[in-house]
Amino acid sequence: MKPDLTQLRELVEASPEFGRGPAVAVPDAAIRDAEARIGRPLPPSYRWWLAEFGHGRAGDADIATVAPGGPDGFADDAYEDITAEWRRDGDRLCFGVEPDCGDTYSFALDRGGEHGGGEYPVVCRDGLDGDEQQVAESFAGFLAVRAARLRGLGDGPNPAVARLWRSTPGALLDNGVLVYGPHAIGERNETFEVAHYAPEWVLVGDDSGGGGLLMRRHGRDRTRVFHLDLGAIGPDIEADGEPVTDDLLGWLRSSAGDPRSPF
Repeated sequence: MKPDLTQLRELVEASPEFGRGPAVAVPDAAIRDAEARIGRPLPPSYRWWLAEFGHGRAGDADIATVAPGGPDGFADDAYEDITAEWRRDGDRLCFGVEPDCGDTYSFALDRGGEHGGGEYPVVCRDGLDGDEQQVAESFAGFLAVRAARLRGLGDGPNPAVARLWRSTPGALLDNGVLVYGPHAIGERNETFEVAHYAPEWVLVGDDSGGGGLLMRRHGRDRTRVFHLDLGAIGPDIEADGEPVTDDLLGWLRSSAGDPRSPF
């Protein structure tokens, strides 16, 4: 799913675990120059990060930037620069490095994103044995996954939400439907005491009009989404709520192009 940059900003600003000094925005011309050196466009959500913040960390992973230097204005030999020669290994472009020979995170340039849009999947290479595994569908998803782990949320409350977070840290649709990212889901569930009234369920979003979107966090049926008034949350969500979908990502994709309320 295409990253929601509004939710991405909220995630970054709500994550003290993401170390950032004063923003040093990278000019668009410098980003284009870096892309020319690399030989292909950078992913849109990573471009957004460069243009908004320029540098920083996600947990303990240092994120590459486009570094100033030299008479041309920018240099491709600086250690922190995304164009540094050591960052390119075949079809892998390393943008994140943990200290002390820790894990590295790279864009898999040989893999198209799940639905295009210029994003590349993110792969992690183990700093000890070199094994590689895909951890996110986009740079935005990488940040969402990191934020979830740092908050003790694991991969997410259920597989459907975990899949969403690997692409985008939540989604706000034109019709007012908001599906929460890891920066918001804990606070919203605490506010409506979902763990107390419906311990087998989790509030994954709302309709901006007093209705909530709930899914099971345990058991076999963790794909169906139910709509229910937030003041009526109780143990029998399935009986009291209205079924919405059993494909959260597919529903969000189709609803994104339809401004009408789905309820």
